[in-house]
Amino acid sequence: METYQQLACEQRYQISASLKAGFKQIQIARELGVHKSTISREVRRNRGLRGYRPKQANEMVAARRSMCSNARRITDVDWNLVETCLQEKLSPEQISGRLKCSGALMIGHEHIYRYVYRDKRAGGDLVTHLRGQKPCRKRYGSGDQRRGAIKNRVSIDERPSIVADKSRIGDWEGIR
Repeated sequence: METYQQLACEQRYQISASLKAGFKQIQIARELGVHKSTISREVRRNRGLRGYRPKQANEMVAARRSMCSNARRITDVDWNLVETCLQEKLSPEQISGRLKCSGALMIGHEHIYRYVYRDKRAGGDLVTHLRGQKPCRKRYGSGDQRRGAIKNRVSIDERPSIVADKSRIGDWEGIR
């Protein structure tokens, strides 16, 4: 299985020249060795008022990449500020709110918790600055489903043989 690679600048120029020459997108995809949907998506997302232009396409890609939420936006200086607040015994929720109000940094409290526990796994001591010293933080949304589980449930396959006779009133299945 091949790994995904984004189109290079030279490939965008080749796409532009091929489109001007009248080639279909499927032919361009074969020529570049990419899937036909890659060409279709590239042309659709990076088309301007005057059609597909490779220089403009590169600029649009760079702009989208810089606004990406997965990009590293929290610097080491920012983390030092967070660590200082943790050492002052502020909770991650308070740190998040304080930094947001001051306009210094937008960071969620869950991100701070992940940073603290990553530091703990690496042998750091940031976790000791948290107010609640629990062995592990309880995550409410993850893990096995806790709702709808009947304790000490017996499977229908393990029912007594008398139930199959349906000689008692409670053994009959009803339709409402």
